[in-house]
Amino acid sequence: MLDPRQAHQQRRDAVLAQLHGRSAGAPLGLAKGTSNLFRDRTARAKQRLDLRAFDHVLALDAQHGWVEAEGLATFEALVDATLPHGAMPAVVPQLKTITLGGAAAGVGIEATSFRHGLVHHGLLELDVLLPDGEVVRARPHNEHRDLFFGLPNSYGTLGYALRLRQRTLPVRPYVRVEHRRFDAARSFLAALAAACDGNADFVDAVAFAPHSLVLSVARFVDEAAATSDYTFEHMYYRSLLQREVDHLHTRDYLWRWDTDWFWCSKNVGAQHPLLRRLFGRQRLNSRTYTRIMRWNARLGLARRWAHLRGDHPEAVIQDVDIPIEHAGEFLEFLLREIGIVPIWLCPLRAPVGSGHFALYPLAEGHLHVNFGFWDTVHSRGAREPGHFNRLVEREVIRLAGIKSLYSDSFFTREEFDAAYGMAEYARLKARYDPHGHLLGLYEKCVQRA
Repeated sequence: MLDPRQAHQQRRDAVLAQLHGRSAGAPLGLAKGTSNLFRDRTARAKQRLDLRAFDHVLALDAQHGWVEAEGLATFEALVDATLPHGAMPAVVPQLKTITLGGAAAGVGIEATSFRHGLVHHGLLELDVLLPDGEVVRARPHNEHRDLFFGLPNSYGTLGYALRLRQRTLPVRPYVRVEHRRFDAARSFLAALAAACDGNADFVDAVAFAPHSLVLSVARFVDEAAATSDYTFEHMYYRSLLQREVDHLHTRDYLWRWDTDWFWCSKNVGAQHPLLRRLFGRQRLNSRTYTRIMRWNARLGLARRWAHLRGDHPEAVIQDVDIPIEHAGEFLEFLLREIGIVPIWLCPLRAPVGSGHFALYPLAEGHLHVNFGFWDTVHSRGAREPGHFNRLVEREVIRLAGIKSLYSDSFFTREEFDAAYGMAEYARLKARYDPHGHLLGLYEKCVQRA
């Protein structure tokens, strides 16, 4: 039987042969079995590069704090590989299907981010397949350091990560979660900032309404008299309003949001007790809901039903990062102008010394709050396309924040260039994709090419 790294080399050789055999013309794109992007794309001819075999965990050194995996290895696979050895990736995004390469080329966050930053802040090195068929190894201090700090938030427009080494953290068997309830944003945000300066292992929060806010502060523990199960009949997000203290197995805590896609399972009826039982434990997860969402997008059933009712819906599916000093103002704006609740709030801080990631610039050591809001805003009258999303983007810019690009974006070219380091991106593009085999970032993320 082949050593995992030897098998990886064989897969790499095969994909290089596939790439060298491509014809000129249409741009490259990935053939993937799953995606966590939430933006429609224009139908366009592309030459598909099949990297689906690159989904293996290759090595683990829990003592020295790293795990090595291929680009399409899911975080579910990473957690399954690391937990038995008393470790976990430093940041484990909320959904099991998110891949390590996808989180590195995009943006990945979770409740450890107040201390460990985003997924890409935990990268140690990566092998990147360039569109001309070369594979380069990028590290923070080698000749490809510009690519190491430039790949995050590039969304496959500079190359594809085939192998990545990621930091891990030690874990304990259980997580104790304390839910603290507030009725005012000012005291809530002050408590959130204080928790980030304390000894917690995890910090996140949910705004259920203007005067119903819950801060969740969690720590690893070695023992628990009883643990909760949120993988079937009970919903984690509801427990925030029902429990003061909760205990979960560490694995269950890491995937606490996946069972109900936070709370978005309501959109497919999965929160109705009878339908929940019909779904069954095995199908209550983000994989199922994503398939249903893609199916609906293809058939356009929701759009047709809205048209028949005279409704004008707009999907507002966004994650934005706002400096802590402006978080209260942004929360007030969201509740007043967008009206989507619940809202997930996750504090994050780029670790001091982590370096400058050119396409997703965050000041090192400065606390930000990620606001996640995912629903449809309904209007009785027609509005310009992207009306509510544009309101969000303008407010994010005004408050010196930054928005993730996994969903719909409506920035002007000038706004985009200023927000996402496009001067540095142009230099990276010239070095690593000089012939333009891959789409540009603005074309892909805003123009939906």
